[in-house]
Amino acid sequence: MGEISIKINIADRIYPLRVDMEEEEIIRRASKLINDRIKEFQENYAVKDKQDLLSMCVLHYATGMLKAEKNTNADEVGVVKAVSELDSMLTEFFNK
Repeated sequence: MGEISIKINIADRIYPLRVDMEEEEIIRRASKLINDRIKEFQENYAVKDKQDLLSMCVLHYATGMLKAEKNTNADEVGVVKAVSELDSMLTEFFNK
């Protein structure tokens, strides 16, 4: 399939992306999960700084991915790939 241009809102910032059509739904769902987790952290902790909230969110998801990696050898390649993709996305996000 072809690439499309989309805009993703994470932590009240808009990020224009070019993604494969079949990845659009996954990326939008991931964005929603991140924003929901940020909102949860904001409500449960006295944290206002978006950078701190994003860091807490990244730690939450990275920890979950590492636990999943530890618990299953069959999906090891998929988890490593997902962590690598997350790392790439976060590197791109924080370099903007």
